[in-house]
Amino acid sequence: MRDDSYSTTLTVDQNPMEVFAAINNVRAWWMGDITGESGRLGDTFTYRYETMHRSTQKVIEFVPGRKVVWHVVDAELNFIKDKTEWTGTDIVFEITQLDDKTELRFTHVGLLPDLECFGDCSHAWGSIITGSLRELIVGAVAQTA
Repeated sequence: MRDDSYSTTLTVDQNPMEVFAAINNVRAWWMGDITGESGRLGDTFTYRYETMHRSTQKVIEFVPGRKVVWHVVDAELNFIKDKTEWTGTDIVFEITQLDDKTELRFTHVGLLPDLECFGDCSHAWGSIITGSLRELIVGAVAQTA
């Protein structure tokens, strides 16, 4: 099994349940058009970004405060030759309590360096996870304090 799938990690002051809640509020951090639901095991949602990207994810693992896994059941990436490179991959969010901090490890299992979309997709994921998702996690809690 290959372990060179794209992955990034961030650490925040918020607790695991706050991180888990933010992940499942997909519309608040993954900018694009989202239809369907993503907040329970078995939910399916479709993400669209302009004409460049469309993918449908099914929630296949949902462990409150610990882990969320989306299986990409269908994808069309219109900026590469093999438009289905994401199909069959898994998007994994693993949450770990570290003393008074929480670590979120994001891995797009199957997004490998030898894929055509790796450069663009890994750059986009990095910006989204360490940018808008992190801001939602940190900002949402700061606003309620």
